[in-house]
Amino acid sequence: MWPAEASVVPSGVGAASGGPAFLPEILPAPLAGEAPELDWLEEALAGRPRAVLWRSAPALVVPASYRRYEGLGEVSSAFAARGWPVRVRRSGGGLVPQGPGILNLSLAWRAEGPDGGAGDAAYARLCGVLSRGLARLGLASRPAAVAGSFCDGRWNLAADLPDGPRKLAGTAQYWRRRGGRSAVLAHALLLVEADAAGLTALANEVESALGSGRRYDPWAVTDVAAEWRRTHGTAAPADLVDRVAEALCLAIVS
Repeated sequence: MWPAEASVVPSGVGAASGGPAFLPEILPAPLAGEAPELDWLEEALAGRPRAVLWRSAPALVVPASYRRYEGLGEVSSAFAARGWPVRVRRSGGGLVPQGPGILNLSLAWRAEGPDGGAGDAAYARLCGVLSRGLARLGLASRPAAVAGSFCDGRWNLAADLPDGPRKLAGTAQYWRRRGGRSAVLAHALLLVEADAAGLTALANEVESALGSGRRYDPWAVTDVAAEWRRTHGTAAPADLVDRVAEALCLAIVS
Protein backbone atom coordinates (compact mmCIF):
# COMPACT_ATOMS: atom_id res chain seq x y z
CA MET A 1 0.00 0.00 0.00
CA TRP A 2 1.13 3.56 -0.67
CA PRO A 3 2.37 4.98 2.66
CA ALA A 4 0.06 7.15 4.76
CA GLU A 5 3.09 9.14 5.86
CA ALA A 6 6.28 10.08 4.07
CA SER A 7 8.57 7.07 4.07
CA VAL A 8 12.07 6.11 3.08
CA VAL A 9 13.63 2.86 1.96
CA PRO A 10 14.53 1.12 5.25
CA SER A 11 17.55 -0.78 3.98
CA GLY A 12 20.94 0.42 2.79
CA VAL A 13 21.75 3.56 0.89
CA GLY A 14 23.65 3.07 -2.34
CA ALA A 15 25.14 5.09 -5.16
CA ALA A 16 25.20 3.53 -8.58
CA SER A 17 28.32 4.12 -10.67
CA GLY A 18 30.00 6.15 -7.96
CA GLY A 19 27.28 8.81 -7.97
CA PRO A 20 25.56 10.51 -5.05
CA ALA A 21 24.22 8.40 -2.18
CA PHE A 22 20.45 8.76 -2.27
CA LEU A 23 17.96 7.78 0.43
CA PRO A 24 14.71 7.38 -1.54
CA GLU A 25 11.59 9.02 -0.15
CA ILE A 26 7.94 8.42 -1.02
CA LEU A 27 5.53 11.31 -0.47
CA PRO A 28 2.22 10.02 0.86
CA ALA A 29 -0.43 12.19 -0.82
CA PRO A 30 -0.80 13.62 -4.31
CA LEU A 31 0.49 17.17 -4.51
CA ALA A 32 -2.23 19.66 -5.43
CA GLY A 33 0.09 22.49 -6.41
CA GLU A 34 3.62 22.91 -7.63
CA ALA A 35 6.00 20.24 -6.36
CA PRO A 36 8.71 21.53 -4.00
CA GLU A 37 11.34 20.57 -6.57
CA LEU A 38 13.25 23.84 -6.29
CA ASP A 39 13.54 23.26 -2.54
CA TRP A 40 15.05 19.83 -3.26
CA LEU A 41 17.44 21.48 -5.69
CA GLU A 42 18.52 23.95 -2.99
CA GLU A 43 19.18 21.07 -0.60
CA ALA A 44 21.25 19.32 -3.25
CA LEU A 45 23.26 22.50 -3.78
CA ALA A 46 24.02 22.44 -0.04
CA GLY A 47 25.28 18.85 -0.36
CA ARG A 48 22.13 16.93 0.58
CA PRO A 49 20.98 14.85 -2.43
CA ARG A 50 17.30 14.00 -2.70
CA ALA A 51 15.43 11.17 -4.42
CA VAL A 52 11.67 11.62 -4.17
CA LEU A 53 8.80 9.57 -5.57
CA TRP A 54 5.60 11.57 -5.70
CA ARG A 55 2.20 11.88 -7.34
CA SER A 56 0.19 14.89 -8.44
CA ALA A 57 -3.43 15.89 -8.48
CA PRO A 58 -4.76 16.22 -12.05
CA ALA A 59 -3.04 19.04 -13.91
CA LEU A 60 -1.64 19.99 -17.30
CA VAL A 61 1.90 21.26 -16.88
CA VAL A 62 3.57 23.49 -19.45
CA PRO A 63 7.03 25.07 -19.64
CA ALA A 64 7.48 28.82 -19.14
CA SER A 65 7.82 29.24 -22.90
CA TYR A 66 4.03 28.72 -23.19
CA ARG A 67 3.52 32.16 -21.64
CA ARG A 68 4.05 33.50 -25.17
CA TYR A 69 0.53 32.36 -26.08
CA GLU A 70 -1.87 35.23 -25.52
CA GLY A 71 -4.74 32.87 -24.74
CA LEU A 72 -2.94 30.94 -21.99
CA GLY A 73 -4.89 32.60 -19.17
CA GLU A 74 -8.26 31.98 -20.78
CA VAL A 75 -7.34 28.39 -21.67
CA SER A 76 -6.09 27.80 -18.13
CA SER A 77 -9.38 28.98 -16.65
CA ALA A 78 -11.43 26.84 -19.02
CA PHE A 79 -9.50 23.66 -18.26
CA ALA A 80 -9.37 24.38 -14.51
CA ALA A 81 -13.18 24.46 -14.58
CA ARG A 82 -13.02 20.91 -15.99
CA GLY A 83 -10.73 19.76 -13.17
CA TRP A 84 -7.50 20.12 -15.15
CA PRO A 85 -5.70 23.29 -14.04
CA VAL A 86 -2.78 24.42 -16.20
CA ARG A 87 0.47 24.94 -14.29
CA VAL A 88 3.74 26.46 -15.50
CA ARG A 89 7.04 24.80 -14.60
CA ARG A 90 10.64 26.05 -14.69
CA SER A 91 12.18 23.31 -16.86
CA GLY A 92 11.92 23.16 -20.64
CA GLY A 93 10.21 20.66 -22.90
CA GLY A 94 6.52 20.67 -23.72
CA LEU A 95 3.07 20.07 -22.28
CA VAL A 96 2.66 17.03 -19.99
CA PRO A 97 -0.32 15.68 -18.05
CA GLN A 98 -0.24 14.84 -14.36
CA GLY A 99 -2.71 12.89 -12.25
CA PRO A 100 -3.90 9.41 -11.30
CA GLY A 101 -1.81 6.52 -12.59
CA ILE A 102 1.28 8.68 -13.05
CA LEU A 103 4.35 8.33 -10.83
CA ASN A 104 6.99 11.06 -10.64
CA LEU A 105 10.63 10.60 -9.72
CA SER A 106 12.82 13.60 -8.87
CA LEU A 107 16.56 13.20 -8.30
CA ALA A 108 18.57 16.19 -7.12
CA TRP A 109 22.31 16.20 -6.50
CA ARG A 110 25.39 18.38 -6.64
CA ALA A 111 27.09 18.04 -10.01
CA GLU A 112 29.41 19.65 -12.50
CA GLY A 113 27.89 22.23 -14.83
CA PRO A 114 25.94 21.01 -17.88
CA ASP A 115 28.66 22.02 -20.33
CA GLY A 116 30.68 19.15 -21.74
CA GLY A 117 27.93 16.54 -21.61
CA ALA A 118 26.92 16.72 -17.95
CA GLY A 119 23.32 17.38 -18.98
CA ASP A 120 23.27 14.12 -20.92
CA ALA A 121 24.96 12.38 -17.98
CA ALA A 122 22.14 13.54 -15.69
CA TYR A 123 19.53 12.20 -18.08
CA ALA A 124 21.44 8.93 -18.41
CA ARG A 125 21.50 8.52 -14.61
CA LEU A 126 17.77 9.17 -14.35
CA CYS A 127 16.86 6.84 -17.23
CA GLY A 128 19.18 4.22 -15.76
CA VAL A 129 17.21 4.23 -12.50
CA LEU A 130 13.91 3.96 -14.37
CA SER A 131 15.14 1.16 -16.64
CA ARG A 132 16.67 -0.84 -13.77
CA GLY A 133 13.47 -0.45 -11.76
CA LEU A 134 11.26 -1.68 -14.58
CA ALA A 135 13.66 -4.54 -15.28
CA ARG A 136 12.96 -5.77 -11.73
CA LEU A 137 9.37 -6.21 -12.91
CA GLY A 138 10.47 -8.05 -16.04
CA LEU A 139 9.90 -5.07 -18.34
CA ALA A 140 12.45 -3.85 -20.88
CA SER A 141 12.90 -0.16 -21.66
CA ARG A 142 15.48 2.22 -23.08
CA PRO A 143 16.00 5.94 -23.74
CA ALA A 144 14.61 6.95 -27.13
CA ALA A 145 12.89 9.75 -28.96
CA VAL A 146 9.30 8.85 -29.86
CA ALA A 147 7.87 10.90 -32.68
CA GLY A 148 4.33 12.09 -32.01
CA SER A 149 4.46 11.79 -28.22
CA PHE A 150 3.74 14.77 -25.99
CA CYS A 151 6.90 16.48 -24.71
CA ASP A 152 9.06 14.35 -26.97
CA GLY A 153 12.83 14.20 -26.48
CA ARG A 154 15.72 11.84 -27.05
CA TRP A 155 15.79 11.05 -23.31
CA ASN A 156 12.27 9.67 -23.11
CA LEU A 157 12.11 6.20 -21.63
CA ALA A 158 10.46 3.93 -24.19
CA ALA A 159 9.28 0.36 -24.65
CA ASP A 160 10.09 -1.33 -27.97
CA LEU A 161 7.02 -2.65 -29.78
CA PRO A 162 6.93 -4.36 -33.18
CA ASP A 163 5.82 -1.09 -34.82
CA GLY A 164 8.46 1.00 -33.05
CA PRO A 165 9.16 2.54 -29.62
CA ARG A 166 6.37 3.93 -27.45
CA LYS A 167 6.90 6.43 -24.68
CA LEU A 168 6.63 5.26 -21.07
CA ALA A 169 8.22 8.27 -19.37
CA GLY A 170 9.21 11.82 -20.13
CA THR A 171 12.19 13.54 -18.53
CA ALA A 172 13.36 17.06 -17.81
CA GLN A 173 16.12 18.73 -15.82
CA TYR A 174 16.85 22.04 -14.15
CA TRP A 175 20.23 23.39 -13.02
CA ARG A 176 21.18 25.89 -10.33
CA ARG A 177 24.60 27.43 -9.66
CA ARG A 178 25.84 29.41 -6.69
CA GLY A 179 29.23 30.08 -5.14
CA GLY A 180 31.08 28.02 -7.70
CA ARG A 181 28.84 25.00 -7.09
CA SER A 182 26.21 23.45 -9.35
CA ALA A 183 23.28 21.17 -8.65
CA VAL A 184 20.86 19.46 -11.00
CA LEU A 185 17.31 18.25 -10.55
CA ALA A 186 16.43 15.48 -13.00
CA HIS A 187 12.74 14.62 -13.15
CA ALA A 188 10.80 11.79 -14.77
CA LEU A 189 7.06 11.39 -15.28
CA LEU A 190 6.27 7.67 -15.60
CA LEU A 191 2.93 6.47 -16.95
CA VAL A 192 2.02 3.47 -14.79
CA GLU A 193 -1.77 3.02 -15.00
CA ALA A 194 -2.71 5.99 -17.14
CA ASP A 195 -5.22 6.46 -19.92
CA ALA A 196 -2.56 7.25 -22.51
CA ALA A 197 -5.07 7.88 -25.30
CA GLY A 198 -7.30 10.05 -23.11
CA LEU A 199 -4.38 12.11 -21.81
CA THR A 200 -3.06 12.58 -25.34
CA ALA A 201 -6.49 13.77 -26.48
CA LEU A 202 -6.57 16.23 -23.56
CA ALA A 203 -3.11 17.53 -24.47
CA ASN A 204 -4.28 17.98 -28.06
CA GLU A 205 -7.26 19.99 -26.85
CA VAL A 206 -4.98 22.38 -24.97
CA GLU A 207 -2.61 22.80 -27.91
CA SER A 208 -5.55 23.41 -30.24
CA ALA A 209 -7.06 25.99 -27.89
CA LEU A 210 -3.72 27.80 -27.71
CA GLY A 211 -3.27 27.66 -31.48
CA SER A 212 0.21 26.16 -31.08
CA GLY A 213 -0.04 23.94 -34.16
CA ARG A 214 1.17 20.90 -32.17
CA ARG A 215 -0.68 17.60 -32.33
CA TYR A 216 0.20 14.35 -30.59
CA ASP A 217 -0.35 10.73 -31.60
CA PRO A 218 -2.09 8.52 -28.98
CA TRP A 219 -0.29 5.46 -30.39
CA ALA A 220 3.07 7.01 -29.51
CA VAL A 221 2.46 6.54 -25.77
CA THR A 222 1.98 3.48 -23.57
CA ASP A 223 2.02 2.74 -19.84
CA VAL A 224 3.53 0.16 -17.51
CA ALA A 225 0.21 -1.71 -17.15
CA ALA A 226 -0.03 -2.21 -20.92
CA GLU A 227 3.57 -3.35 -21.12
CA TRP A 228 2.98 -5.77 -18.24
CA ARG A 229 0.10 -7.36 -20.19
CA ARG A 230 2.15 -7.52 -23.38
CA THR A 231 5.23 -8.97 -21.66
CA HIS A 232 3.68 -11.32 -19.08
CA GLY A 233 0.42 -12.19 -20.83
CA THR A 234 -1.65 -11.39 -17.75
CA ALA A 235 -3.40 -8.34 -16.36
CA ALA A 236 -1.24 -6.05 -14.27
CA PRO A 237 -1.54 -6.59 -10.50
CA ALA A 238 -3.90 -4.36 -8.53
CA ASP A 239 -0.97 -2.92 -6.58
CA LEU A 240 1.06 -2.07 -9.68
CA VAL A 241 1.84 1.53 -8.64
CA ASP A 242 3.17 0.28 -5.31
CA ARG A 243 5.27 -2.38 -7.01
CA VAL A 244 6.75 0.16 -9.41
CA ALA A 245 7.55 2.55 -6.56
CA GLU A 246 9.28 -0.22 -4.62
CA ALA A 247 11.25 -1.33 -7.69
CA LEU A 248 12.39 2.23 -8.35
CA CYS A 249 13.51 2.66 -4.74
CA LEU A 250 15.61 -0.50 -5.02
CA ALA A 251 17.03 0.70 -8.32
CA ILE A 252 18.02 4.03 -6.76
CA VAL A 253 20.06 2.41 -4.00
CA SER A 254 21.57 -0.39 -6.10
